[in-house]
Amino acid sequence: MRVLTRLLRWILEVDHPLPTWGEPERLAYQRRWLRWNFTVNVLEGAAFWFGMSFASFGTILPLFISKLTDSKLALGAAGAIAGAGWALPQLFTANYVERLARKKAVVVNLGFFTERLPIWLFPLAALVAGSHPGLALALVLAGEAGHCLGAGVVATGWQDMLANCFPVDVRGRLLGLMVFIGAGAGLLGAKLSAWLLATYPFPTNFALTFALGALGIGGSFVLLALTREPVQPQLKPRQTHREFFATLPALVRADPNLRAFLTARVLMVLGGMGYAFLTVSAIQRFGLPDSAAAWFTAASLAGQMLGNLACGLIADRRGHKWTMQVGVSAAAVAYALAALAPSAGWYHVVFFLLGVASGAYFVSGILLVLELAIPERRATYVGLVNTTVGLVGVLGPLLGAALARAGYGWVFALGALCQAAGVAVLTLRVREPRDG
Repeated sequence: MRVLTRLLRWILEVDHPLPTWGEPERLAYQRRWLRWNFTVNVLEGAAFWFGMSFASFGTILPLFISKLTDSKLALGAAGAIAGAGWALPQLFTANYVERLARKKAVVVNLGFFTERLPIWLFPLAALVAGSHPGLALALVLAGEAGHCLGAGVVATGWQDMLANCFPVDVRGRLLGLMVFIGAGAGLLGAKLSAWLLATYPFPTNFALTFALGALGIGGSFVLLALTREPVQPQLKPRQTHREFFATLPALVRADPNLRAFLTARVLMVLGGMGYAFLTVSAIQRFGLPDSAAAWFTAASLAGQMLGNLACGLIADRRGHKWTMQVGVSAAAVAYALAALAPSAGWYHVVFFLLGVASGAYFVSGILLVLELAIPERRATYVGLVNTTVGLVGVLGPLLGAALARAGYGWVFALGALCQAAGVAVLTLRVREPRDG
């Protein structure tokens, strides 16, 4: 145990000397490296989205799982992992992250092991899928869980690092442009993955697709490591986890805006219960080829391009509440269309609208929390919101799997109602934090 503790302290650079500068010097360092950090983080996001287009959790991964088993529970489990894995660990890491001067050490050094390496289980799963489908299913679910949970472990550090590196009026443009370019690169990846899925037999097609995805995500890691973070020497006093968790009820009671936002986010996550079933539903209902999954990915990425760029540019001026309202409304319409779609072509519209919604969730869902938060407790706010979302994200797809036995249309209809309720709470109960 002592060896592991020392190793973790070394990975997180806990014992490295702290700078002696004050806040003016820290802000000067931030301004000095602002253009550099903006460039490398935008390129990192582009490489990451390019890689993920080959292993989309909403399209290609569910299709691969459907080749291994006809169990709706397996699809529901994959959806639960995708919906909850990133969010679930964040509250449990917030207390520790707030005490670290260097957030980049969490994101880069620890993230290499927890977030990036598990992706390589996807091509391995495809290589054994022909002879051992049960093993392939276990590997792909383990890879998804490892990647998503590992990303969740470093997520509070990543969001806090962005807040350290970029002033509030730059963050929206950063995330918007990051995913706009990333989704554009992902469109190229989706076109290539469509060709691979159509050209090569199963499971070779998935092995090649997943391998390209892992390489793209590895490239994004190299770019992320180039970030120059202005280290914060003022650290939060040491607090046990029991003391930390004891402060949370009072924090939520004292902040009605936080409570309203939590309610809206829970409804949004429940509204996504049918996401993992969309591709399989379309392919089974209309007899589509496997390559259709890649074109659905392309439609989703096109929506993300529009959603992220628009949200990034608009939210820096009007605030993130407004762009969140637009994104959740798009998701409500998308699931309603999925429930009523008379032909396969409508699913391209569904995935496009969900891409717009994803753009709003990514840009404004992250940055609105940072603006709601007390600066010294940013990681706590981020962790509290995202872990709550993660807990609900486990239940949503499993509920969807149960409803899917009666028909996919019921899952999509209930999802549309939950998203509409989320819009209502966001509109009527959440106050724009920039209004004072």
